Amino acid sequence: MQDTELATSSPAPLASSAVLRETMVERQIRTFDVTDAGVLARMRAVPRELFVDPNLATLAYSDACLTVTGAQPRELTAPLILARLLKEARLCEGERVMVVAGASGYAAALIAGLVGSVVSLDDDAILSAKAQANFSALGLNNVKTLTAPLALGAPGEAPFDLILVDGVSQGAFEALFKQLSADGRLVAIVANQAGARVGKATLFQSADGHVSARVLFDASAGALASFAKPREFVF
Repeated sequence: MQDTELATSSPAPLASSAVLRETMVERQIRTFDVTDAGVLARMRAVPRELFVDPNLATLAYSDACLTVTGAQPRELTAPLILARLLKEARLCEGERVMVVAGASGYAAALIAGLVGSVVSLDDDAILSAKAQANFSALGLNNVKTLTAPLALGAPGEAPFDLILVDGVSQGAFEALFKQLSADGRLVAIVANQAGARVGKATLFQSADGHVSARVLFDASAGALASFAKPREFVF
C-alpha cells in the first residue's frame, strides 16, 4: 500500500497545488456524497496537474472539461465523478485492480495508494507512455501500464478484484467480466446510445459466474467507442 504523501518532481507544477487539492475536496468532492476517508486522502495527495497537458495545469482542479493529448485528444473524467466511482467501488488493501481507458494515469494513481496493485490499460501508446512517466515521477511502484484494445482487457494479468472503465460506453463488457475474480466488481458509466457523454454510473457484481448490475447515480464523462453494442436491425 502506497504512502499517501507523494513526492513530486521539483519545481512543483503549481506552487499552490496542495491548497487547490484541499479546496477541490471540500467544495466539489465532499458535496457529491463522497465520504470515504481513503478516497478523500488520495484526492488530497495526488497532484492532478501532472496528468493534464501543461497548458491546462491551472485548470486541473476546476470542474472544466479537460483533455489530454495522445494520438487523439482524450477527455478526462472530472475529479468529483471519479471520486464518487471510487467510493462506490469499495476499494480494499491488497486487491488487484485494472483501470480501462487509463489515459495519462490519474485514476490509477489515485487507486494505487489504496490497493495492492493496479494495471492501467489504454489503446493509445502515447497516453500509456505519459501514464508510466507520471507513475515513475510519483514513485508509484505498484502500477504498470499496458497498451492493448480496451474491449479485450488484460487477460494475461487477470483475475482482477475490481475493474474501472474510465469513460461512458454502451456496456459491452463481456470480455472484462471474464477477467473478474469470483466475487469481483466492475464500475462503469453506461449509456444507451453510442457516443453519449451522459449515462448511469453502474456497479456490476460477479458471484458464482453470474453478474448483476446496480445503478448508482447519473454521471457524465468522455465517450468510449470500444464498448459499443452491435446495432439491432428492425425488419
